[in-house]
Amino acid sequence: MKYASYCSTLNKEQVAKIYQDFLNKQRLSENAEENLMEFFNKSDFAEISLNSGQTQRIIMVAGSFRKEVTSTVLWLMNYKLRIQCFKAEAFKSGDKLFVNFEQIIPMKEAEDYVISMANKTQEDINEQEVTKTRYLIRIDFWKEFLRELNKNPNPFQNISPSKDNWIGTSIRGISFNFVISNYYARAEVYINKGKKEINKFIFDELHSKKTEIENAFGGVLEWERLDVKITCRIKHELNDVDYFNRDDWHKMTAFMIDSMLRLEKAFREPIQKLKSKLKTKGAED
Repeated sequence: MKYASYCSTLNKEQVAKIYQDFLNKQRLSENAEENLMEFFNKSDFAEISLNSGQTQRIIMVAGSFRKEVTSTVLWLMNYKLRIQCFKAEAFKSGDKLFVNFEQIIPMKEAEDYVISMANKTQEDINEQEVTKTRYLIRIDFWKEFLRELNKNPNPFQNISPSKDNWIGTSIRGISFNFVISNYYARAEVYINKGKKEINKFIFDELHSKKTEIENAFGGVLEWERLDVKITCRIKHELNDVDYFNRDDWHKMTAFMIDSMLRLEKAFREPIQKLKSKLKTKGAED
């Protein structure tokens, strides 16, 4: 492994020099660059690519392998290290000596499967790292967002930062949520009192006052009844922003705070008036 890490730093010219030194040591009157051009079927040494990127592989050859070695090799393969183990056995027949090489890791018959599993393991590891990073960025965003939100009195003073992509507060089973993604930022009224028929009833009652609510809001809202789902949503959304891009944070924050304060004001009275109607359906607070 020390040798492999050393080789990973070598450029094409250094590889050719090592090869030339070997040829000279063996007293062979051959030119390394010419041999490499012949091997790669190229007419110009500049066209040859040697040891590019992190493409090194390790081939281990031994008469037998200890368990500590094989278990380490299998573990390293999960990190997409290109490594193979060959068992070598020597045989003598008369004056002739024969050597048999058998690939034992990964087993030839299962090589594709082992490589696929290693790829999946690495993808899972990468996804875990991305998720962890995503959570940390969200927490930072919400901390900064709430500092800005709480500069002035508002109905959302008790919200805490979260690793989730939304934060909010609920009034009688109707949530006022701030939501972020790597595509949009939005303020929404989210209806979820547990039962689909109750949620659709609330939505329809509010939607019947659409003109009145949008006039109070001061703009057009997106009304999503979401017929195939239990919940419903009414939202105001800003597209083409990304919470991974800190340059977008101020724009997202300003948009959501302004939208949410106007949403809460526009829906306050219509939601209050729903209380008596919900009692008749057994869906009060």
